[in-house]
Amino acid sequence: MSSTLEADAESVLRLVTPSLDLKRHKGQAGKIAVIGGCREYTGAPYFAAISALKIGADLSHVFCTKDAAPVIKSYSPELIVHPVLEESYTISHFSEEESRKVQERVVAEVDKWMERFDCLVIGPGLGRDPFLLECVSKIMLLAKKFNVPFVVDGDGLFLVTNSIGLLSSYPLAVLTPNVNEYKRLVLKVLNCEVDEQNAEDQLRSLANQIGGVTILRKGRSDLISNGEIVKSVSIYGSPRRCGGQGDILSGSVAVFLSWAQQLISGHESLLENPAILGCIAASGLLRKAASLAFAKHKRSTLTSDIIECLGASLEDICPAS
Repeated sequence: MSSTLEADAESVLRLVTPSLDLKRHKGQAGKIAVIGGCREYTGAPYFAAISALKIGADLSHVFCTKDAAPVIKSYSPELIVHPVLEESYTISHFSEEESRKVQERVVAEVDKWMERFDCLVIGPGLGRDPFLLECVSKIMLLAKKFNVPFVVDGDGLFLVTNSIGLLSSYPLAVLTPNVNEYKRLVLKVLNCEVDEQNAEDQLRSLANQIGGVTILRKGRSDLISNGEIVKSVSIYGSPRRCGGQGDILSGSVAVFLSWAQQLISGHESLLENPAILGCIAASGLLRKAASLAFAKHKRSTLTSDIIECLGASLEDICPAS
């Protein structure tokens, strides 16, 4: 990949998006799992999981709390919903030993599935319940054990900002912080404020300091770095900033990262970073879909409108036939 800053997002999309083939079977186009969803937040995990399907993943799972599961299931029958996560209030009367057993059971439920997944999305709608975050910490360690890539967004970023060791030297991790989440990461890791005058160098330093993770810093132009190179994606976009677009992005990164991994494993001569490719592709597609949705709906554009434009946007760049 060129060392120049602005990425050719459409070319990357054409590179990593697999062609549709009648010989392929269910699952080969990607199996994604979202770890998130609690009593208060059910939309975010849905947005991430359904976006993965709309882009072309074959299967999309959501691991959430028991309270969130019926709500998320009601949004779409397309999602496979696992009501396995627990919050502190459900175990408030438990002893320490009983709580530990609950945590082991939660992790074991995810462990049953882990090897089947091509990528996880950790954080959408997760909330900040201490027991829930502790369980998710164990799930992240499990993903690392099986070398499963994961995208960290939303409250997952709150978790890792306070436990950077969960990410250290794991090149299959991608972080997708917004403005405020990025500020907290910079302060925690680099012990300084965000420097907009040297944004690219600071982002490179941040990713490098954490240990080669890939960071997609969301903004007017999305900046992407793995600690070595920095790329930006500035094409398309929309002035409408409705909540939930970050969830579309995290689900999209998961799909394109898994496709990039498939591509690179099949072409040993292709010396590309799948996380960088996945971030560029996802950023470019979301921006195009947001632009298309805004052209239709203007001020009334919602996240669901953007999701409905994902397929047409990808088809425009990578025709299925």
